Amino acid sequence: MTAARLLTEALRDPATVVRLDGAGWTALLAVARAEQLIGTLAHRLAGLAMPAAAARILDDARASAEQGRIAALWEAEMARRALAPLDMPVILLKGTAYAAAGLAASAGRAIGDLDILVPRMRLDEAEAALLAAGWEWVKPDPYDDLYYRRWMHELPPLIHRERDRMIDVHHTILPLTARITPDVDALIADSEVLENGLRILAPDDRICHAAAHLFADGDLAGGLRNLWDVHCLVGECDAAALAARAARHGLECAVERALRLADRLYGTGLSAEGESGSGDRWYLRRLLARDGWGRPIHKLTRLGFYVRGHWLRMPPILLARHLFRKWRSGLS
Repeated sequence: MTAARLLTEALRDPATVVRLDGAGWTALLAVARAEQLIGTLAHRLAGLAMPAAAARILDDARASAEQGRIAALWEAEMARRALAPLDMPVILLKGTAYAAAGLAASAGRAIGDLDILVPRMRLDEAEAALLAAGWEWVKPDPYDDLYYRRWMHELPPLIHRERDRMIDVHHTILPLTARITPDVDALIADSEVLENGLRILAPDDRICHAAAHLFADGDLAGGLRNLWDVHCLVGECDAAALAARAARHGLECAVERALRLADRLYGTGLSAEGESGSGDRWYLRRLLARDGWGRPIHKLTRLGFYVRGHWLRMPPILLARHLFRKWRSGLS
């Protein structure tokens, strides 16, 4: 069994860790840390017998995940306060959304930047309010700024000058240059309101967003964590409704693949019909590309998915111009 398989099997069935020797535990923890799933693993293995050294590491991981959850929710509250006077829908995305709603996907989950979605027509207002509240630009390069504003699905990233926390302000869930155009008006209209006035996507849309991020806009980095999200989120939706929603957003293929791979890796139990999955072996090869020390392997496979991610994100001519511009800036 490969090192990354040790992780997916432990998440799928925690009892499998009783068979691990010292090298197995080292591989399991190294891959979990590399894939940002060590907090999730710690949650899944809580209460099981294990070596004392592994128990200490997982105890620390649980404590770190809890601190991260508190910090993420506080950052969401700071954004809420900054944007509240504008009286616009502010939708939390990804890990912070799961934590704010107390969803199963939030248990032990690593949470990075704060991701929010606001209406595109009010993007300038949101930007001005955040700048006034202490956030500032991460990317001062005029080209990067123009690139985000013209082609991407979000503003250039912002960081708060005092709390050192980043926020990504989205106006849709895929780049404007992508071949797929999700129905962002439906995402906003059907979002659910939390007690504090912030919103999260509807259950089916949460899965659509996770699948879009993984298969329609990326190189599968963090894929095991994203598919664990899908695995957890599936229990909160209906298969027929999810299929209809994915079709509305043009994400049928991405959602079907996410369900198939989540089922293969974690035993989700909801695997969409459609493509037989013959091409899934390459996705699995990329997703599981870690050695026993958590280091990346299968360089050509990773490169192929990196190129694929850029290809999906931009038309060929625009992509060539962008990569040439970035290459030249790297030489200066």
